[in-house]
Amino acid sequence: MPGRVSAAIEVLTEVVERHRPASEALRDWGKAHRFAGGGDRHAIGTLVYDALRNRSTAAFRMGGDTPRALVLGTLVEQWKLDAGTIRVLTKEEHGPAALSAQEDKVLISIGKPEGAIAANWPAWLYPAFAETLAHPVAEGSALALRAPIDLRVNTLKATRAQLLEALQRFGAAEGPLAATSVRVAAPGPEQRNINLEAEPAHGMGWFEVQDSASQIAALMAGVKPGEIVADICAGAGGKTLALAAAMQNQGRIIAHDRDRHRLRPIFERMGRSGATNIDVLAAEDVNGLATRGPFDCVVIDAPCSGSGSWRRKPDAKWRFTQKQLDIRLKEQRDVLTRGASLVKPGGRLVYITCSLLAVENAAQVQWFQGQHNDFKIVPYAEQWRTVMGTEPVASADGRSDGLLLSPRQHGTDGFYVCVMKRG
Repeated sequence: MPGRVSAAIEVLTEVVERHRPASEALRDWGKAHRFAGGGDRHAIGTLVYDALRNRSTAAFRMGGDTPRALVLGTLVEQWKLDAGTIRVLTKEEHGPAALSAQEDKVLISIGKPEGAIAANWPAWLYPAFAETLAHPVAEGSALALRAPIDLRVNTLKATRAQLLEALQRFGAAEGPLAATSVRVAAPGPEQRNINLEAEPAHGMGWFEVQDSASQIAALMAGVKPGEIVADICAGAGGKTLALAAAMQNQGRIIAHDRDRHRLRPIFERMGRSGATNIDVLAAEDVNGLATRGPFDCVVIDAPCSGSGSWRRKPDAKWRFTQKQLDIRLKEQRDVLTRGASLVKPGGRLVYITCSLLAVENAAQVQWFQGQHNDFKIVPYAEQWRTVMGTEPVASADGRSDGLLLSPRQHGTDGFYVCVMKRG
């Protein structure tokens, strides 16, 4: 344990002081310490990510934001080690330097954080977060927990029951809300990472790793066999493949993304999945969508802050800036405008983000409708009943137009989806 704590401080120094992505810093640490076992690497990575998820509360307890302070604060706040245990491990061989008198004091007793600090949310963005959600501290706390591993059953090749049986030794269980969802709990600090993509079931195309909220967003598009669909921000193709399965390989999906690097993995995933109704449009072919339309359904998984997935990428939470948000807002309006031109009369435009911010979600839909009065919102509850066949969940923002899912209220990543129909 002492060596793991020292290593976590070393990695966090790269992340905090040199502004490197956590995954990159951990990878380089592993290359430089090849003697470290898998258990050590997992525990160090877990401690680093826990410190980033809970950065504000750890810094509050320790009275500072240094890598050492973040690790010590996380050990007591999230790992629930008592001051005596931490006092001992800092004195052991390979451990960090012994506690100072001030560190020893704050590990024992501290006041209660509030607002952005308690929510482990960037202070500059907290007002927008609080505007969206009724219980921002509780929502932020849920977003600071370790995320489970969610899988989407590929119904072109397997059933949920088959996948649950294949992955039973990992404790696989039915995931929330979506009938295609299977969930494996996040491993604890002393457990090794689970590489489910190394399983035969993955190689056979039985599943893809995809959060339940993302699965629900794809299902809410309501695509049907035989339709012509455009996924114009396809990325690596997670939702594209979900759409293909929902369409039972009937009809046609045009998948496009302007970033060819993000689009590249879709080809291997298509081959594994058995999806045969997808045409991938080259990133450079920006005019190709128009020649293949108009479409029954245009799906826009818009570029966004990614705030709904910050429990998976906690370092991104602290790197995100107002400038980046402004860029994303412009990109969202641009892609909404582009998508609208591709929808045929009576067709659907589906706007999706993995954001918890109203400014990227409901506010963008409101702006869009001001520019395109021929598109009418389909209330999410109505769409849910039609495509899911169950009673809808409550939206995390309390609205009835689009659906906002959140870790606290739905046990998923934060995702927003709004369906609009063209008159």
